[in-house]
Amino acid sequence: MSSLQKSVLKSKLPPIVPSAPLQGRGARRGLAGRRRDYTPVQWDAYFTENEDIRVNNNKFRVYKLGTTGPVLMLLHGGGFSALTWSLFSASVTGMVECRVVAMDLRGHGDTVTEEEEDLSAETMAKDVGDVVAGLYGSDPPSIVLIGHSMGGAIAVHTAIKDYIPSLIGLAVIDVVEGTALDALASMQSFLRSRPSFFKSLEHAIEWCVRSGQVRNTDSARVSMPGQIKNMETGALATNELNSHVPSSPTAEVTPVPLSDSIQEEEGDVPNSNPNQVSSEFKAPLPQFGGDSRKYTWRIDLGRTEKHWAGWFKGLSNMFLSCPVPKMLLLAGIDRLDKDLTVGQMQGKFQMQVLPQCGHAVHEDVPDKVAEVVATFLVRHKFAEPAANFERTFPAC
Repeated sequence: MSSLQKSVLKSKLPPIVPSAPLQGRGARRGLAGRRRDYTPVQWDAYFTENEDIRVNNNKFRVYKLGTTGPVLMLLHGGGFSALTWSLFSASVTGMVECRVVAMDLRGHGDTVTEEEEDLSAETMAKDVGDVVAGLYGSDPPSIVLIGHSMGGAIAVHTAIKDYIPSLIGLAVIDVVEGTALDALASMQSFLRSRPSFFKSLEHAIEWCVRSGQVRNTDSARVSMPGQIKNMETGALATNELNSHVPSSPTAEVTPVPLSDSIQEEEGDVPNSNPNQVSSEFKAPLPQFGGDSRKYTWRIDLGRTEKHWAGWFKGLSNMFLSCPVPKMLLLAGIDRLDKDLTVGQMQGKFQMQVLPQCGHAVHEDVPDKVAEVVATFLVRHKFAEPAANFERTFPAC
């Protein structure tokens, strides 16, 4: 066993997976191959404002960026939070004239509701409509719904129920009915494979990157604190960042080729073909006991299983039935089912495939996703392009 392999084992973290091409600040500074920084980043590095929208006895947290143009209403996937859209938001608002509103869905992030585990499609779709009404009253601006995974399904349910009267466009990221329903059988195994606890924010961010959940370190630094909470206070980790004292620096991380990883002792590494919502692991990751148990997950997704199928059943036909311009953005062409294949051949929606990234497409390659969305907005004359924006062409 090499010294490198031994260091991977001692870290009690899964071997690092090949990352997506560097983007943003890391790419501009040429940081490839250097020590990774897992220090958490506050939300205001990417958004200008956050606001709590109160609906009856519920409070929904939203993050905002931009002052003019149509509103991109961003809905995150299961277990994530609104902060998953941080880097994408900064990129897209620099490409076209638009506003961004990223919402913490029920049971996630800093949103607090009476029924935290009621993640039914109907309830969450109505939540989205209520938040839009709370933000803009009876005369909302033009809105484009954009959702990832579970959030993509909720975006479709919201659109088909006509909860947003000013809806002009719909974009769904990496969720297809057939693939998603097939993957639900292994969802509980995936949830059990994740660490239940983290000893520090830095450790949680490092796990997020090295496990392959997010392959962009800059994104993980801002988004991961929105997914975990302090076990003593119950507060979301994002609320601690102003007073956060970084833990000891993480040792330099050298990418480990998949062929060199130690699978029997550490558990199988994530494969290079990312799954829809199913597990990227085949064996549980190591746990941490004693005083290492400081943070845990914000939501116990396993307790919401009864709602999962309802997110995806009939999704393809609902998506195709939405009367507004539509776009489907995927991490792999293999995700298309029969209905969507026929619909795409008939030109009922725009499709874009961004390979070589994981399921969290908008976190792994935020600039590329922003380019695709910006082109969609300009193509349909929903938004004006920035002076330096060059349109990309739809491709599969």
